[in-house]
Amino acid sequence: MRIVLVGPPGAGKGTQAAFLAQNLAIPHISTGDLFRANISQGTELGLKAKSYMDAGNLVPDEVTIGMAKDRMAQADAANGFLLDGFPRNVSQAEALDDALKLDGQELDAVLDLEVPEDEVVKRIAGRRICRNDSSHVFHVAYKQPQTEGVCDICGGELYQRGDDTEETVRRRLEVYHSETEPIIDHYRAQGLVVTISALGSVSEVTERAMAALRKDDAA
Repeated sequence: MRIVLVGPPGAGKGTQAAFLAQNLAIPHISTGDLFRANISQGTELGLKAKSYMDAGNLVPDEVTIGMAKDRMAQADAANGFLLDGFPRNVSQAEALDDALKLDGQELDAVLDLEVPEDEVVKRIAGRRICRNDSSHVFHVAYKQPQTEGVCDICGGELYQRGDDTEETVRRRLEVYHSETEPIIDHYRAQGLVVTISALGSVSEVTERAMAALRKDDAA
């Protein structure tokens, strides 16, 4: 299956993408991984991206699109892929459409993870990260440490990242609504959108997504 995963920040896209890709036996292709791989390997596209990033500028769509096309052309993506974080806007969605058509391919589904805005703010603004190891993540409501402000795993200080404050989260949501959300209408016009609730446990959301994709694939 060839799937695009969309949803607001805090919807759990990265977590769900990993489980879905494993269940479907297809590669999980995330924008972040694309950038890191190309920059670390010193590819032409990676060097271009780094020059924009080092200057504090946004990486142009054509660079991101080029990276995505190269990744989708690799052998492990021959039977499908799950795109996470790409396309990020309608122009990227149109470029993806064109690239797939050239290869005689098409998307099977666009999985839209739906989460109420207040829940997004609660999820992200409540996160606390360990200063010693950023993989140690806690939450003021959902995963409280035994001692407030102290990591259960290593004893490091827990803190709130600057981009996790409520004000910043709401700004990120505004960007999502203005730039990324329009791709849902773009794909809905093609009959590709499958919307599910991203509320509940990780396993519940994964099961819900798999059921929706199976139903869509059988339709």
